[in-house]
Amino acid sequence: MPTALGHIRVLDLSRVLAGPWCAQNLADLGADVIKIERPLVGDDTRAWGPPYARDADGNNTSEAAYYLSANRGKRSVTVDIASAGGQALLRELAGQCDVVLENFKVGHLKRYGLDYETLRALKPDLVYCSVTGFGQDGPYAHRPGYDFLIQGMGGLMSITGERDDLPGGGPQKAGVAITDLMTGMYATVAVLAALTHRDRTGEGQHIDMALLDVQVAMLANMGSNYLNSGMPPKRMGNAHANIVPYQTFACADGHIIVATGNDSQYQKFVEVGARPDLAADPRFATNPLRVRHRDILVPLLAGMVATRTRAEWIDQLEAAGVPCGPINDIGDVFENPQVKARGVAIEMDHPSAGKVTLVRSPMKLSATPTAAHRAPPLLGQHTDEVLREVLGRSDAEIAQLRAGGVL
Repeated sequence: MPTALGHIRVLDLSRVLAGPWCAQNLADLGADVIKIERPLVGDDTRAWGPPYARDADGNNTSEAAYYLSANRGKRSVTVDIASAGGQALLRELAGQCDVVLENFKVGHLKRYGLDYETLRALKPDLVYCSVTGFGQDGPYAHRPGYDFLIQGMGGLMSITGERDDLPGGGPQKAGVAITDLMTGMYATVAVLAALTHRDRTGEGQHIDMALLDVQVAMLANMGSNYLNSGMPPKRMGNAHANIVPYQTFACADGHIIVATGNDSQYQKFVEVGARPDLAADPRFATNPLRVRHRDILVPLLAGMVATRTRAEWIDQLEAAGVPCGPINDIGDVFENPQVKARGVAIEMDHPSAGKVTLVRSPMKLSATPTAAHRAPPLLGQHTDEVLREVLGRSDAEIAQLRAGGVL
């Protein structure tokens, strides 16, 4: 099958999560992604375990599950970027690529002759994407940026977690590195836009992606709420700032989520709960009124929900057309019939583990489907292959580079 980006080659100088997530998206779409790693050490996330992938005998391999999650579809090449020979090799590789991804500190790659201006002089149509914590300019540009810090600085932790006046209240980070992941997604969009521009004009460009910018952007309605009211939103646990009821409730045997997006759904919810009076009450007739009187309404709804089991509520609310659902653990997720029907978990051949199970790309394209064509690579697995194929190096030349400590 044809792929959307089968004509694109990417030089990936990034590591950890935000940059590799972008590169994995591009690989899923068919791009040839060449992942550059430090000899002997590689991407930091290779050591971020346990857990690790296991071989057929159940023994741990050296491949951390964290690393496996973000590096599908790539080819790994080891290069000592600190050596003059390694820098020259990377400039040569960049000249054969359409895109360069990097997440070094601002200005760090200039000393190696691998910055945008240097590479643009060699290849004017190059798309060069820099991912940093704070961007290429501004008073914080020199600072390193990590997802956890940015979730705090960027306001996400001020609106995540239980209310301060309730047990367990206080700031809370998201369960995954959401700022890194969203930066990777925005970077993917930006790279695709820049490639489209290049295809129309022949002109490359520099993309400046900052985790803090992304975190502020993804505040979405909460950021807009502040900008249009002057009041900083606060933590509300599993409640919604603008919709009531839109939260979790405790059933007789567990918890459910009820998400009533309009007045009709709310009315159906309380009718299923045998409390039509809560729809007739003028204090709760519309969503703005329910938001205003949430402290009165929510305890009444909680008492209603507590009288039945989770299964009973889900069956009855689904039949009535009220959005609802369980709170699954991750084991439950992969056993969910819908997740199974969509083929979200995929098994791939792996050179050391034999088989690894990963999550496929969620992008489904009818004409150019994504393809998990290559498992996350072993460190340096494709060094010789790429140097022969892309740069035309002979085996003797590769051996000489290796002997000189370049690879």
